[in-house]
Amino acid sequence: MAVVVGSGVTRVGRVSWMSPSFDLEKAVAAVLPGVRADLEHLVRIPSVGADPERHDDVRRSAEATATLFREAGLDTQLVEVEGGLPAVIARKAAPPGKPTVLLYAHHDVQPEGDHAAWDTEPFEPTERGGRLYGRGAADDKAGIAAHLAAIRAHGDNLPVGVTVFVEGEEENGSESLPAILEQHRDLLANDVMVIADSTNWDIGIPALTTSLRGLAGCVVEVRTLDHGVHSGMWGGVAPDALTTLIRMLATLHDDEGNVAVQGLVSGAATDLVYPEDRFRAEAGVADGVELVGTGSVVDRLWTKPAISIVALDATPVAAASNTLIPVARAKVSMRIAPGDIARRALHHLQEHLRAHTPYGAQVAFSDDDLGEPFAVDANGPVYDAARAAFKQAWDGVEPVDIGVGGSIPFIAQLAGMFPDAAILVTGVEDPDTRAHGANEGLHLAEFERVCLAEALLLQELADLSAAQAATASSASDKSPSST
Repeated sequence: MAVVVGSGVTRVGRVSWMSPSFDLEKAVAAVLPGVRADLEHLVRIPSVGADPERHDDVRRSAEATATLFREAGLDTQLVEVEGGLPAVIARKAAPPGKPTVLLYAHHDVQPEGDHAAWDTEPFEPTERGGRLYGRGAADDKAGIAAHLAAIRAHGDNLPVGVTVFVEGEEENGSESLPAILEQHRDLLANDVMVIADSTNWDIGIPALTTSLRGLAGCVVEVRTLDHGVHSGMWGGVAPDALTTLIRMLATLHDDEGNVAVQGLVSGAATDLVYPEDRFRAEAGVADGVELVGTGSVVDRLWTKPAISIVALDATPVAAASNTLIPVARAKVSMRIAPGDIARRALHHLQEHLRAHTPYGAQVAFSDDDLGEPFAVDANGPVYDAARAAFKQAWDGVEPVDIGVGGSIPFIAQLAGMFPDAAILVTGVEDPDTRAHGANEGLHLAEFERVCLAEALLLQELADLSAAQAATASSASDKSPSST
C-alpha cells in the first residue's frame, strides 16, 4: 500500500511529560536567540568559494565559524591544504564509554546570481513571513547554527564526544576534502556522523535522507567549420555547430523524457507518494508544461538518472550576425542513481554522444564533474535513536525516509574513510527553501525543531551506548567463563 504524505500538518503543543527532554527543550529555546544572531552574522559574509575575488570572505567566514565553536568550549582550529579554502574542526572529547559524533556542515555558499531576482539583498538576512531570507541562510549556514544550538543547549554537560567539521569548499566540488580527511583522520574519527545538509519532507514532517543521486557531467564541444562563414552563401550545405549540437543533445532523451543513454543504473524508490500537483507547485513548473519521464515521481527524482543541459556557449543573440557558427559547447549535467559508478556512467554518456554526433562533426569533452551516489540501510539502533529524537522534536509526527535527487559526493568519501560509522543525513531545508536560487530562505519554526532534534539525538546516542554497555555487562556476567 502506498503511503501518501502531504502538507498541512497542524502544530500541537510541545512534549512536556518527560522531565529530561522538557529541560533540554527549555535549554534549546534559551539559546536560540543567540544562535539566530550568529547565523545572521554568518549570512552577512559573502563566502562564495567559486569566486576568487571572495576568497578573503571565505576565510572570514571560516574564522567567524571557528570563533563560535571556540567560545562554546570546543578545541577549535582552521585546517586547509595548499591552494584550498579553509575548513574548521572543533572537538570535545567523549565522556568515558560514550561515542563520538561528527557534526558536518559547510560555510561556503553558492553565488547569489542576479540581485534583481531577489526580493531583498542576498547577503542581508531578512525575516519575512516566518522565514529568514539570505544566501546561505539555509544551505548550509543553518547546519552550522543547528550544531551550535545543540552544543550550547547541553552546555558543559555534552553527553557524547563531539567533532564539528565545517567544510569550506562543498559548493565548489570539495577538492581539498580527500587531503583534509587524510591529514586529519585521527581528529575526525567518529562512531556516528550527522550530515546537516539535506531537507525534510515537508513543513511539519521530518525526514532522514537515505539515498542521494551521484553526479557525472562534462562539457561537450562540437566543431563543424574552421571559421564562421556567411549563412546565405554557404548555408544549406555546410552544417553549423549549434544546430549540430542541438541535434546531438536531443538524443539524450526519448519522446517521453526518459534518459536514453544505455548502461546506466535505474531502480525503484520507496512507496512514498509525491503528488504531482504538489511537485508542480514546489518545483515552480509553469502552467501547461508537462512533466517528463515515466514512473512514480519519487522514482524519477531519487532512483533514476536525469540529464539536464545547464549551460550553452554560442554566439549571444545580441551579437548575432547571419553567420554559420563554427563551434558550440554545452555543459551536460547528469544525476546518476544509487548503485551506479560515476566514472562508468560518464563513459556511457560520452559514448552515447559520440555515437549520435550528426554529420561527422568533431567532438571533444572536458571539465569532467564526478560525484558518487550514496545509499544507506537505515536500520539499527542509531537510526532508531534518530527517529525517536525527530518524533519528539516534531510533536509526535513520525519521520519518513526519503531520497534526494541532488548530490552530496563527500558523503561517499566520508563513508569510505570511516566505514564503521553510522551516517545520518538530516535536513535544515524544506521544499520551499530555494537553495542555490534567488530568495533562499530558512523556515524558522522548522529550524527550531531541527535544533531540538539534534540536541535530543546527542542525548539519545549517549543513552544508547549506556544501554548497550549494560547489556554487554549482563551477558558477560552470565557467560560460563565468569562463573
